[in-house]
Amino acid sequence: MNESNKLTNKEKYKNNYTNSKKKVKRRIKWKNVILFLFIIIFFIIFIISVINIIKWKIDSTNTEKQINNINDSATVIEKEDTENTEIIEPEEEIPKSNPYWDYIKMNLIDVDFSELKLKNNRTVGWIQVNGTNVNYPFVQYTDNSYYLKHSFDNSYNSAGWVFMDYRNNVKEFNKNTIIYAHGRYDNTMFGSLRKILTSGWLNNVNNYVIKLSTEEENTLWQVFSVYRIPTTNDYLKIDFSNDEKFLEFANTLINRSAFNFNTTVSANDKILTLSTCYNDDDKVVLHAKLIKIEKKNNESR
Repeated sequence: MNESNKLTNKEKYKNNYTNSKKKVKRRIKWKNVILFLFIIIFFIIFIISVINIIKWKIDSTNTEKQINNINDSATVIEKEDTENTEIIEPEEEIPKSNPYWDYIKMNLIDVDFSELKLKNNRTVGWIQVNGTNVNYPFVQYTDNSYYLKHSFDNSYNSAGWVFMDYRNNVKEFNKNTIIYAHGRYDNTMFGSLRKILTSGWLNNVNNYVIKLSTEEENTLWQVFSVYRIPTTNDYLKIDFSNDEKFLEFANTLINRSAFNFNTTVSANDKILTLSTCYNDDDKVVLHAKLIKIEKKNNESR
């Protein structure tokens, strides 16, 4: 009985040892499988990242070519006030120390759109934002998605282009006119609008103006609000049912600003809104009000 028990114990030990070795081998096998899968996944992610970087670089290069081509052919001049220039009189008294009085003395920009329209007949205006790289023609389509993925020449490009909201009327600005573009990290399109939230931009009062030129008129706009906000649509209203609704909207924008521009908005004012992405979750937004306008004499062109 004792010998039999000893043999049995030896067999048990041998069996346990054999089973343990098999379990270790299985664990090693699964670890190798998991490691292999991890390497494959990492490699795929790496390849996708490289492809995306290459695509981004190609789109960036093509955008730069577009910009250079436009700058070579576009005629953009500064223009002094004429008998056609109208100053938008503020409803409230503005202190003489307010830079508004300096802004209304600034030259407008005037753009000849004939060459630009030959390149893209959807061109509706030109925009300059002081203190940034924003100095481009802008377009308008029948929706707000096409120019998120197409360049000025209508070629496919993830950099997109600067475009006006399809709901806006460029010949007669709505109560809120909206212009969009991607916030490119190479500072093209509206990428340099990130600067408007920095002290370097905010500390220079000469930056608080935007100049627009369209086929109908040249305009100057005074900035009254800038901010970064999680993606929302509440600042993208175009028209309003009454003055009370508009003033409520304007006050919301003023109160939201990251900086106090000491600028009011009245019921008769018109607003220009620039909107771009700060990152995947947030937007950078700028609002300005119309302070000077000049109707163009297109018959003399």
